[in-house]
Amino acid sequence: MPNGKLLAISDLHIVYKDNRELVETLRPETDDDWLIVAGDVAEQYADIEWALRLLSERFAKVIWAPGNHELWTHPKDPVDLRGEKRYLHLVELCRSLGIDTPEDPYPVWHGEDGPVAVAPLFVLYDYSFRVPGAHTKEESLRLAYEAGIVCTDEHFLFPDPYATRDDWCRARVELTERRLAAVDPGLRTVLVNHFPLVREPTRILRYPDFAQWCGTELTADWHIRFRAAAAVYGHLHIPRVTWHDGVRFEEVSVGYPREWRPRPPRRPLRQILPRPIGETVPGAAR
Repeated sequence: MPNGKLLAISDLHIVYKDNRELVETLRPETDDDWLIVAGDVAEQYADIEWALRLLSERFAKVIWAPGNHELWTHPKDPVDLRGEKRYLHLVELCRSLGIDTPEDPYPVWHGEDGPVAVAPLFVLYDYSFRVPGAHTKEESLRLAYEAGIVCTDEHFLFPDPYATRDDWCRARVELTERRLAAVDPGLRTVLVNHFPLVREPTRILRYPDFAQWCGTELTADWHIRFRAAAAVYGHLHIPRVTWHDGVRFEEVSVGYPREWRPRPPRRPLRQILPRPIGETVPGAAR
């Protein structure tokens, strides 16, 4: 039985000097440790490559799911691919480094509680986490623009060859749903997505209008349907543990220095499996 741990982190944002230095400190505790990287490593290809190469050389296995920032076509990035072509270029980078992606067979983690399929996902968002009171995507976006709460994706994240980001999202949902349905029904899963699979974690956002860039209602039951032992995500920059339908949801982001520096010190790598000692399931007998 392996003695390693399944660890997770997201939202490294290494364009910031403090974050890059933090990434340089990340090391496994044992030679068997796996690392989940749940998106937003950086915006420019060279920075993404630097960080993923470093981590792939240190951990027994690295598993990557893209964030929205990796998918930006940044005006200063010499790699000017857009949309799906950019995503697939990043997939090839990961494969060259031995990193598993949403396009690869899901690796199986063997731990003390049995085997678990670790499934990196890429499903984007479709504006269905709408502003309260808005009945359509258009109305929700209008209210957000009027409030001055607009995600930078609207300028840098292109959906090519799809007409819109929500079209791309729906295509990814359909593809991913088929792949998850094909997982051995005897296996539990760890579902890894940059965006939360359910809307509830977005309820505490300081700016509720931003939720429409944070996921899709189409994944709301995946943690139940696909036997999740845990769901790992980032994007919100609010690291915490919540429980939904008895499933542990782990927000594992680092975030920007202005966000993480004022917080009480914590280990940047979150242990997903084995479940941390002393952690109890809400409602469980004590």
